[in-house]
Amino acid sequence: MPAPRLPRTLSALFALSSLVSAITLDCTDVGVDKQHFDLSPLKGPHSVHWLDDSSPSITSNYTFTIDICAPLQRTKGVDKEDECPHGTRVCGIERDGDEPKIVRVIPIAGNYEHDYGRPLDPKITRLKDSDSHADASKEGVRIELHGGKWPFEEKGNKGHKQRALVEFICDAGRDGLEGDESDKREKEEQAEALERRDEDEKKKKDNKSLKVVSYKFEGDDRVGVLRMEWRTKYACEKAGSVAPAKSTGWGFFTWFIIILFLAVASYLIFGSWLNYSRYGARGWDLLPHGDTIRDIPYLLKDWARSIMSTIQGGGSRGGYSAV
Repeated sequence: MPAPRLPRTLSALFALSSLVSAITLDCTDVGVDKQHFDLSPLKGPHSVHWLDDSSPSITSNYTFTIDICAPLQRTKGVDKEDECPHGTRVCGIERDGDEPKIVRVIPIAGNYEHDYGRPLDPKITRLKDSDSHADASKEGVRIELHGGKWPFEEKGNKGHKQRALVEFICDAGRDGLEGDESDKREKEEQAEALERRDEDEKKKKDNKSLKVVSYKFEGDDRVGVLRMEWRTKYACEKAGSVAPAKSTGWGFFTWFIIILFLAVASYLIFGSWLNYSRYGARGWDLLPHGDTIRDIPYLLKDWARSIMSTIQGGGSRGGYSAV
């Protein structure tokens, strides 16, 4: 009956829509206003540590990790509760001052549409076209990412929505990986690093390409907004920029193979039809040169045997065998 097939069809459509929605940001071609930026050299997880000392009584230590090209992967040996959920692009880990113990895990941006109905929904803005006067003098691109929430599993209007605003600013002298920090250190290493944090921060501050500008609640709806700045040569515009060179067609060899295949197929089909209509042929007799085609395996075997005999050689006797 055709009716039971409908739910399967709908399920397939829903699965397809989820797949399409998951592919929402191509870091190899971030295009806006006829400018195209290839940010793929910045792929992979990148972490930056930031201190929030805005409160006189509490100092919060954050570690923000971002992967602009793909969801963050699980870290081996780390509890699930101490990491952001699957699909996260930007994750925040808060610790209390110098203590290595995790206070909270904040999924700031990611694609969670399948389970929670919250897509990544990237918004791309060319800095020169920004409404802000401060951005008008900058060269680069801003990417706004959504989907996060804290607490993460709160539904409806409960919890605080999150989003990340990452400004990729042109700096021809930087790859964008200068001062990069790994977030895969052991707990002992983290504790030691926290002790010398202040000194290291002063030394590295000017060298870091990826920096946290701020993380705070904004607007009447109290959305947690992470603002980051990433200086890199990959955010520099190119005059007359066009989309990255992608394969616009097949090469000569591919076309040659396709044409050869079509020619052989046409010849066999037409020849078979001709043999059938004229002579009423059946089976192998339908094919033009059927006898030759049937002999191909034997011809190849003889040819291979001849090649092997030539390679093994008959010495210096000129092909004559000893009597």
